[in-house]
Amino acid sequence: MRIMGLDLGSKTVGVAVSDPLLITAQGLEIIRRKEENKLRQTLARIEELIQEYEVTQIVLGLPKNMNDTMGERAGLSLEFKDKLERRTGLPVTMWDERLTTVAADKAMMEAGIRREHRKEYVDKIAAVLILQGYLDYRTNSGNEGEKE
Repeated sequence: MRIMGLDLGSKTVGVAVSDPLLITAQGLEIIRRKEENKLRQTLARIEELIQEYEVTQIVLGLPKNMNDTMGERAGLSLEFKDKLERRTGLPVTMWDERLTTVAADKAMMEAGIRREHRKEYVDKIAAVLILQGYLDYRTNSGNEGEKE
């Protein structure tokens, strides 16, 4: 059993997956598409990864505004959640992703990754941060067996 973490961007989806013990998150890849609303190939690739890694749950980043309101990006993420659930049959948990892209960018700066190369990795690292936050929450709240 593994959990998949996703960071939905306008033309990319960062993908991370947990280890089988649900302790750590590892970045897998960034799925790229030419247009924002062209999701068929993106969903097909996610399905392939679900099969390959035996994923039983998905955690999708919810990009709330800093004042805790939901904007246009959050609405698109909720629509993507519905598509994922219909297509995969798996439960999808929404996870507050505020500042994950900022944290990912800061981690890359600290690692010495040049500015022009950071955009190549930021979505995958953001997916890792989303999933790791959720895994830590499950462990610390005693909800290891629950699917939300």
